[in-house]
Amino acid sequence: MDVSRHLLAFAKELIGLSVWLILLLIVFVPLERIFGNRSQKIFRRSFGVDLFYYFLNGILPKLLLITSLTALSAGLHRLVPLAFYSSVAAMPVWLRLSVALVVNEIGGYWGHRWSHEIPFLWRFHVIHHSAEEIDFLVTSKAHPFDMFFTRLCATVPLYVLGLAQPLGNRVDFVPVIVTAVTMYWAYFIHANVNWRLGWLEWLISTPAVHHWHHTNDGPEFINKNYAATFPWMDKIFGTLYLPRAWPAKYGSDTPIASDLPGQLFDPIGIDEQKLPNHRHA
Repeated sequence: MDVSRHLLAFAKELIGLSVWLILLLIVFVPLERIFGNRSQKIFRRSFGVDLFYYFLNGILPKLLLITSLTALSAGLHRLVPLAFYSSVAAMPVWLRLSVALVVNEIGGYWGHRWSHEIPFLWRFHVIHHSAEEIDFLVTSKAHPFDMFFTRLCATVPLYVLGLAQPLGNRVDFVPVIVTAVTMYWAYFIHANVNWRLGWLEWLISTPAVHHWHHTNDGPEFINKNYAATFPWMDKIFGTLYLPRAWPAKYGSDTPIASDLPGQLFDPIGIDEQKLPNHRHA
């Protein structure tokens, strides 16, 4: 019975991911055909690999997060006075949501930045930066551990500060909304579209902002624009780069395995001393 229930849950996840993929294709393929910043095929090189990552990362990081956050929430509710959570829950929903979006972005920014600056984490994150052609599907091109780590860094502060309260007797929509907004905005900022939004690009991330994060134009241009939603977070921490031009090329100088098993398992066994540094230090 348990096996059947798990198989049913897995099948539902696959169906849900398939429906979302169809919707993403319906939205982004025409946009990238009409407003493409670069001329590239829909079924470009690595499309099949990225499709695999889409389904893998739609399931595995979520399971890891549920397990980790459930344990964290249980521990916090034992240690933190109930009055603290009650006071946060009493905040107007719009205020709690606004604060949660900012807190989530701060955590995500530093998780992302650490993935560049700490060699062990870069082992996993480099898979995302190995893409030499950028479009919406590259959003999911990542090692499951890398995606889990970044999301964990973004989400943990919400629970610590009481902005997400999953153990209450009702559904807390704040973390649900924050997750949905940040997750699906990520598809937009990776999209191959040439839109420029003027001064708004200083307030909210766009493809023009995030594509510079994927540049391989030279060491002076990399390690910029870590924030996925609010570029002013990069401005605060000194990593914003927002020129009028677009990157000439994408990718990373760090070599990775060409096959999926290698990409998934090599990071665990790579000799850190022999690992090229994306920062070219």
